[in-house]
This record gives sequence, structure tokens and C-alpha cells, in this order.
Amino acid sequence: MSTFRVAIIGAGFGGIGLGILLKQAGIPFVVLEKAGGIGGTWRDNVYPGAACDVPSHLYSFSFERKTDWTRRFAEQPEILAYLEHCVDAYGLAPHLRLDTEVTEARFLDGRWRLSVTAKEDRENGAEENGGRENRDGDEIIEADVLVSACGQLNRPSIPSIPGLETFGGTVFHSARWDHSHDLTGRRVAVIGTGASAIQFVPHVAEQAAELTVYQRTAPYVIPKPDRVYGAVTRRLLGRVPALHDLDRLRTYLFFESRALGFVTYPPALKTMEASFRRTLKQAVPDRALRAKLHPDHPLGCKRVLISDDYYPALQRPNVALVTDPIKEVRQNAVVTEDGRVRTADTLILGTGFRSTEFLAPMAVHGRNGRELSEEWRDGAQAHLGITVHGFPNLYLLYGPNTNLGHNSIIYMLESQFSYVMACIRSGHTLEVRKDVQNAFNDEVRRRMRTTVWNTGCTSWYQTADGKHVNNWPGYTFAYRRATRRPDPRDFSVG
Repeated sequence: MSTFRVAIIGAGFGGIGLGILLKQAGIPFVVLEKAGGIGGTWRDNVYPGAACDVPSHLYSFSFERKTDWTRRFAEQPEILAYLEHCVDAYGLAPHLRLDTEVTEARFLDGRWRLSVTAKEDRENGAEENGGRENRDGDEIIEADVLVSACGQLNRPSIPSIPGLETFGGTVFHSARWDHSHDLTGRRVAVIGTGASAIQFVPHVAEQAAELTVYQRTAPYVIPKPDRVYGAVTRRLLGRVPALHDLDRLRTYLFFESRALGFVTYPPALKTMEASFRRTLKQAVPDRALRAKLHPDHPLGCKRVLISDDYYPALQRPNVALVTDPIKEVRQNAVVTEDGRVRTADTLILGTGFRSTEFLAPMAVHGRNGRELSEEWRDGAQAHLGITVHGFPNLYLLYGPNTNLGHNSIIYMLESQFSYVMACIRSGHTLEVRKDVQNAFNDEVRRRMRTTVWNTGCTSWYQTADGKHVNNWPGYTFAYRRATRRPDPRDFSVG
């Protein structure tokens, strides 16, 4: 059995960033990652066109700023390379355990006891037990502090469509892209028109003989102000750090100003909505197609997307946009409610993630055996999105109500790093008080009522019964102020 002061689950931005700070503080830790490499969502999403929709200069740690991004909106390979650079630069490799999945975590006798399974053990267990995990062979790791850095966008959502399992062609989710499957000359059906789909659809359209895009709800797609940073610009930003810092601050303030419409006064987004309508009319001359692409909800209620090539792709002669609901999938076709049967040999699911199921499928048991999924049966909640009553010394990064619709999640993560590090340095076993957690979440619910996300649409920001558990209903600087330091009065000390 291995023991550590801190065990981190997940090696994406959250796990790598906190690991760097723990290493600098000389605190023993381990980062447990179920996949074979680091990077989280930027390791998993390798579909063609994968890129960030937050400007590059906001998408690096403040303590390890990258000044030589090659473009304003970085693409997946460059972001993953940045995280790999961070691992190398700060010597995190000895602290990483890849291909190691945490199946269960229990708080016993003042410490967290983790059951972990290595990849080869999971595969052997599946073979020997008919697909069931071989829990008896799990390794045990103990830690004083447990940090979940699992993120919100890591478990693909597979739609419940009758007959999907009977499809005889190739099927894959965008987050599990099958690069061995050549799309050239194929009849491809794409289900979903979210943030991933609008990036990969233009690339698929260039390869496929026929592409049918099945849209449930039209998204707002606004122009993408992307550009390549030339060698001179990158060199100048690297040699004069103040220029990079100034651009980072300018970009932050510009995006933060949009929170006025998202969280304070949604009618302020009407101007942006009118601009979208003008842009859509110019980009899509065909009235019938344009009508299909016009959203039926206020701008910002769902995630606003950015692209310059999605609308042109939908107007290619080999591409069709279908808005009739899907009735069923057959062996070689997709059938819609109007009775139309459209053949396909490849099915790509751009259906997003199970974003509201934090920490799943891991079983987490806190004080007196209480189970986290049971505590969250009515929707996930945590004080400041970080701590949960009944689960001492458990800290969440990118937890409930800490997602953003207007700025960089890296800024939010760094706010959480500061808070969690202070808790760890205290040396105490800390458990947030129930009344403190309740008061915070009551305030979140109250503030959520005036946000754009509460204007009538459904989205991945909500649970099935409409509870808003993902987004932060405020400004990022307000969250940083709230997490500047833990208030000892908020905790019971063990």
C-alpha cells in the first residue's frame, strides 16, 4: 500500500496545475490518471478541427505563461503540447501514475483510502469476469487529502436512439474519434450540432461523398476572430513579457465584460443577437436553410459557438441539414419521424458529454459511509464548487457551478488552486459545515434566476429535471475574491 499527503485524480489542466504548486511547496503527492497520457479533454478530443474557443493568451497558467502560441485560438495539438511542456518543465513525471483508474474512494480513520486498478488488471478482470471489474485485485492507496480534477467534459454522452446498437457500419463519438476509419467517399451521418460538431463537420464535408447533419436545436454560431501569429509577433511577445501581459489583460477584460449580459442583465445580449441575425443572413442566402439555422432560444441560453467555416460547409452540394427528429437507426440508415429513410455507412455522434455527473462512475464514500452520488441525487452542489459537507479533506477542481460561458476556465482553476493549497497547508482535516454549504448554494440558486441560462432553454448546463449545476452565476473576479483564502469559520476541524 502506498501513502501520500495528497492524491489527485485526473491529469488535465486541473491536476497538472495543482501538481506543480504541490511540487513547489514540497508536499508529497500523486496524480492518478486512468488514461495512458495526460491532457484530459485535450488528450481525448482529437477530431479534425479540434480547437479552443478561448483566446490562447488566456489559456495558459499565470505561473507558466506561453507567449509563442501560433494562433489566436489554439488547436488541440498545441494545447496538449503545452501541458506536456508543463510536466517536463516542473518535473511532474515521477508523480504521475498513468493507466491507473480510481474505482472507489473511502474516508476511513481520518484518511482517504483509494482502490485503484491498472489498465492491464482492468483488461484481465474483464476477460476473467465476463466484463465485470476485478475489484478483488485493486491496489490500495492512502492519502490525507483527496482532490478530484476529473473535469466536467470527460464522459461522452451516448443518445438513447432506438436501434443505435444495430447499426452495421462504423459508429464513434467525437471524443473517441476513429482515425483508422477513412471517411473518403463515405455516406456519413452526424448526430448533434454542438461545440465539437461545428468544428469537425467542415472537415468531414470535404471528405465524405454524402454528409447528413441531424440537428435537434440550432446553435448560435458567431464569427471566429482567429488569426495566425507570425514569427515576429511571437518573438516580440517572448522578449517583451509586458506586451503579452497587456494583451492577456485586455483579452480578459473584454471577455469578462460579456458577463453583464450572461449573469446580470440578459437583455444586454440583444445587440449581439441582432448582429448574429445579420451575419446569418449574409452567410446563408437560402431562406429555407437559414430558417433551419435560426435558434429558437435567446442568445447565451445555450453555449455560443464560434466558426467561420460551419455555415459554408452546410451549403456544399454533398451536405444536407435535417431538423426532423430521429425515430430510429437501422443497420444502414437513419429514419426520421417524417418517415424519411436516409442511408449511411458511418455514424458520428457529436452529442456532448455527461457533464452533470461529477466524479462518476467512481464510488466516493465520506464520513460514516455516506455516498456522494446519493448526496447529489437531486443535483451536485459544493461550497464554492470545491468542498462538500460529509466529505472531509475532499476538494473538487472544476466542480459544481464553476463552469463559465464567457471567459477562461484556467482563471477559475487558479482561484481554486489558491483555496485548496491553503486548506492543505493548514495541516488539518477540514469539513465544510452544512449550513455554510446550504447558504452558498441557496445564493447560487437565487442568482441563477436572473442569468441568461434561466431564460427557458435546456442545455448541458442543467440536470434532466432542470437544475443548474454547471455554471458560475457571476463574474470571475468575484469568484477569485470569494476563494482568496478559506474562512476557518466555514469548517469543522478534525
